[in-house]
Amino acid sequence: MAVKATKRALVSVSDKTGIVEFCQKLEKLGYEIVSTGGTLKTLKDNGVKAISISDVTGFKECLDGRVKTLHPAVHAGLLARRDDKEHMASLKEMGYRTIDLVAVNLYPFKQTIEKPDVTLEEAIENIDIGGPTMLRSAAKNYRDVLVVCEPADYAEVLERIEKGTDDQMFRLSLSYKVYRHTAAYDSLISSYMQRLLGIEFPEHITFAYDKAQNLRYGENPQQTAVFYKEQLARVGALTSAEQLWGKELSYNNINDANGALELLKEFAGVPAVVACKHANPCGVGTGKSVYEAYMRAYESDPVSVFGGILAINGTVDAATATEINKIFIEIVMASDYTKDALEILESKKNIRLLKIADITAKRADTSYDMKKVYGGLLVQQYDETLIANEDMKLFSTKAKVETEQLQNGKTKTVYGNGVVTSRMPTKEEIEALMFNWKVVKHTKSNAIVIGKQGRTTGIGMGQTNRIWAAKQAIEHAGKEAKGSVMASDAFFPFDDVVHEAIKAGITAIIQPGGSLRDADSVKAADEAGIAMVFVGDRHFKH
Repeated sequence: MAVKATKRALVSVSDKTGIVEFCQKLEKLGYEIVSTGGTLKTLKDNGVKAISISDVTGFKECLDGRVKTLHPAVHAGLLARRDDKEHMASLKEMGYRTIDLVAVNLYPFKQTIEKPDVTLEEAIENIDIGGPTMLRSAAKNYRDVLVVCEPADYAEVLERIEKGTDDQMFRLSLSYKVYRHTAAYDSLISSYMQRLLGIEFPEHITFAYDKAQNLRYGENPQQTAVFYKEQLARVGALTSAEQLWGKELSYNNINDANGALELLKEFAGVPAVVACKHANPCGVGTGKSVYEAYMRAYESDPVSVFGGILAINGTVDAATATEINKIFIEIVMASDYTKDALEILESKKNIRLLKIADITAKRADTSYDMKKVYGGLLVQQYDETLIANEDMKLFSTKAKVETEQLQNGKTKTVYGNGVVTSRMPTKEEIEALMFNWKVVKHTKSNAIVIGKQGRTTGIGMGQTNRIWAAKQAIEHAGKEAKGSVMASDAFFPFDDVVHEAIKAGITAIIQPGGSLRDADSVKAADEAGIAMVFVGDRHFKH
């Protein structure tokens, strides 16, 4: 026997998952169903005795459906406080009824703008107006109105109505979900328009992220943590990875893997392997094959790579997988894996295997590099350059040399970008310099990287002074330091780094230049026959 309708539910959804069953049960619980457009048709086609919103407002939907719920009959019914006699008297005088439940989800703006050929007109038409307005009205009056914006909540809402346990805290939790939902929706719209208008740093900035997963803990076991991802999918990002094997990633796994992925993107077009530990590279190699690139990366630092992360911009084959399995590796990220490689790698239960099809894809123009500080947020462009104006001619051009008068009466030698020493670097040295320059860019400051063509030999990172970073890199390289080249993420404040390079047998150096004492470093390099290039851009990474 049907229950006489004593309450009213307004239902209008884009995502129709579970909506028919939800409304069928609401009818049995004594709700009259009011609906609009496509939702109304779906409900009627499935036997729900829904009435049109026009029957409530007394007006037909107009302007191609743009106006249908923006009416006092709707919002007075939502916002009237049941415990306020004047509210209820006004409602009765206007001839309107209360609305006791709202189930609304919004136009698919996100799915629309993700289409590769979407037009501005199409995006604008998928900005929901009535939906957020109804949700916000109902959420404000949550004490009297149940508001549901997520299909996942339908079952609990029905259960609580039936059992009479839809208490104020539960209703408040539904209200909270509405404001969280509409805030993310509006943030997505404003970000889309910001991108179209070319506004880089707006006066007010908001970001919408969706929870990707709960993490077991943060950097340390006593810290709770969660991983969020941007609402819009990013090609070549860790958030787009398909996990093929292993347990879920941890907080540190994700942070370290991102560091490896950032560096790998510098090597598009050539097989490359980045070995990373604590978000710093510990070995990088390129080669004619993934196998050769891996062996070069591994041999750069066989000790540090143990327990590390590998990022590979090609298909992992059986031979490479066999070598990887000889040590403990936390994570392998690669473009793909052969069937044999997967069988070999999956023989170890503690390894995690990720597939990122477009692993070296460039970042979207709208992405930011951000760092949270207590009470604020630092936002900047990503460091996308390698050398000033990406000018490879710097390696074959003598730098201009000028003299600058200082206030203390002394003079300073100022070098332009280019080769600052008497000896020009060889073709092989230039290739090695550019390779190691890419690596030092992604190494925590103070950073010194030494290496040869296609591989690093020693990396010094995160030191409080540059000479320590240089000594660390040289020590790690051991005998391999001889014949290597050196890259420094910032200028040499003194000539001590050059003297360490001379002792180690370094043949060429790349650095930004710009120190007050550049002349001392140039002189030391010249006396030792080392080629040195100033490229202008520094690459601090903190």
